Amino acid sequence: MRILVLGGTRFVGRVMVEQAITAGHRVTTLNRGLTGSDVPGAEAIRGDRENINDLGRLVTGREWDWVIDTSGYVPAVVGQAARSLAGQAGAYLFLSTISVYPGWPEEAVSESSTTYDCDTAIEDTAEEEATWSAAQYGSYKAGCEQAVLQGFDGAVTILRPGVILGPQENVGRLTWWLNRINRGGEILAPGPPDRPIQPIDIRDLATFALHCLATTTTGVFNTVAPQGRTTFAAMLSACAAAVGVSCELAWVKDEFLLRHGVRQWTELPLWRTHPGTWRVDATRAHDAGLRCRRLQKTVHDTWEWMLKEGGPPANARQDQHGLSPEKERQLLVESKQSVTRTLERPGA
Repeated sequence: MRILVLGGTRFVGRVMVEQAITAGHRVTTLNRGLTGSDVPGAEAIRGDRENINDLGRLVTGREWDWVIDTSGYVPAVVGQAARSLAGQAGAYLFLSTISVYPGWPEEAVSESSTTYDCDTAIEDTAEEEATWSAAQYGSYKAGCEQAVLQGFDGAVTILRPGVILGPQENVGRLTWWLNRINRGGEILAPGPPDRPIQPIDIRDLATFALHCLATTTTGVFNTVAPQGRTTFAAMLSACAAAVGVSCELAWVKDEFLLRHGVRQWTELPLWRTHPGTWRVDATRAHDAGLRCRRLQKTVHDTWEWMLKEGGPPANARQDQHGLSPEKERQLLVESKQSVTRTLERPGA
């Protein structure tokens, strides 16, 4: 099939392109060529999706079977692309987020949960996306979904992933934990070890996206791993196994961390106390063919990729993630009464 990917040089978009090419599809990408390298084998077209003239040049004399939009953040910009591509492609897959639910992460959510109501004409620039609040990000993404549905005249599929991990990750979540555990020593681990988590491997997300397009599977799908499948402790244990370092995990109670102002989701990546964080219902996606590999495999492959590439590529969000060594040491000293310790000895 002929596929157009809007984006296609970093993390999610890049893996989408790589897997599409591996599957034998002909892939065209539209991007500015500023934040990543082109995937070998893809036809790369330089252009800014925010520029209507660039979109006009893109569609002139070209048609595609499928569009995969991995870089849509602003409703007016996404709507402009959807309208430009109407009649030029048969199907449009838009990558959204579970942040479209205003009740999340306080509440468990499913596809029937209320989403933000956002004007599809809202204008902004994606350059500032890393600084948006969670509510602004979620609201804009909800507006983007509606912009695609209103502007595109073919089949539409909307995927709402939660946390995406795996090789090529440039956000600084799993990569931070791997680097921290690789340094060894006593490591601050947040909350109860058995807290369930639901991250999805980018490769599984990409496989499901292509499956939806190939089978004309339309509609809205939460795309996360099954609930209750793995835990925070299992993730950190997998990190220790991957890097081959013995370390002591000091599991510090949520109450202590909150009292000391540790920022959830960022200073300790993937740590969040809100009850709905890891209670996202993805039954619809799993019934439609989503398959998720074990988190241990994701962790192992991410570390192998980091070793090969020399670390994750630069991204503005990386600066928001992780405790400083000084703050971690201070918290460990002050948390002696709030700690449960576990020892990780890879290969023992």
